[in-house]
Amino acid sequence: MSILVISGTDTGVGKTVVTAAVAALARERGASVAVVKPAQTGVREGEPGDLDEVIRLSGVSTTFELARFPDPLSPAAAARVSGLPPLSLDAAAGRIAELAESHRLVLVEGAGGLLVRFDEEGATIADLARTLRAPVLVVARAALGTLNHTALTLEAMAGRGIDLAGVVIGSWPAEPGLAERCNVADLEMLAARPLAGALPEGAGGLDRAAFARVSRAGLGPALGGGFDPAAFRTSLRLTL
Repeated sequence: MSILVISGTDTGVGKTVVTAAVAALARERGASVAVVKPAQTGVREGEPGDLDEVIRLSGVSTTFELARFPDPLSPAAAARVSGLPPLSLDAAAGRIAELAESHRLVLVEGAGGLLVRFDEEGATIADLARTLRAPVLVVARAALGTLNHTALTLEAMAGRGIDLAGVVIGSWPAEPGLAERCNVADLEMLAARPLAGALPEGAGGLDRAAFARVSRAGLGPALGGGFDPAAFRTSLRLTL
């Protein structure tokens, strides 16, 4: 059994697509997979949320949304505005640990970045990862600005004793510019390891079969795919 927390350097970086890709590859290997979204914000009751996208793309249907708040805010702020009780990360950790007893892999998708607040006491997805002793897969942007966001995220993880599972670019552009191409080497330098993957932009709009193909090509062996960071770097050098 294992637990993998998927967080990002910011909101909208592709966490849900990366979560679905990891889930799809684990499902292909025959592993029992559960996906947990501790807090979904910006979605009203009855509306599709991130887990619906994970189900559509990966085919993994064992999913658990532990709290939902209608306003597109941090979980703490969304709970406060709605008058609903905030998510208890202690309770979430207990539920996730239970799921890990009966599933080969439990994926936990955060909300926003690593230090987004889940309650008024300041609990974050980093605290959840530390409680669970789970590594964090960091999803980053490709574009200008990603280096500072990634460096701060990795520094916060290191200061809390959280293991890094890797850095994945959540949306690699079809026509990368100079900043995107140069950022690859710098992201690897910050992580002190090769990229764990790079999923193409638009992957979330594919059907399940096509998504499985891009997931295999876009995620590294540790995540069940065949992404080769050295070959990826070589392709970038050829275009510089």
